[in-house]
Amino acid sequence: MKRLSVLFLFAVLALTVTPACKKSGGSTEATLAVTITPANGSTNLNLLGPDFPLKVEITSTMPPSGVKIDISAIKDGSSDPAFFTSTNNSTAAVNNYTITNTPSTVTCVVTVTVTSISNSGNKWTGTYRYSKK
Repeated sequence: MKRLSVLFLFAVLALTVTPACKKSGGSTEATLAVTITPANGSTNLNLLGPDFPLKVEITSTMPPSGVKIDISAIKDGSSDPAFFTSTNNSTAAVNNYTITNTPSTVTCVVTVTVTSISNSGNKWTGTYRYSKK
């Protein structure tokens, strides 16, 4: 009977203390949702240039500290360095960019990565392909 009382006491203690061990400091951040124009996964060939607009729109709730937006454009299948890169932090829902220096007559891949500044595990990545005539 004494053992049962001790076990019961430990169970009550565990149930009382466990909620107090919960992490403090805020709520969970919304998973990033992003829309890009041109559309994620699209292929747009033989476009006139020389510059190509890109819109990055955060459609989820903006993280409290904002987001980091990384853009890279490379020749598809090439190990050459990116011909266009951009990195910036933003708290705006809509962010406009212009892809420049696109080589002619090759397919290029643009990769957009949006990462929460306050939670690096909250990340969205999208790509699209295009070529300059």
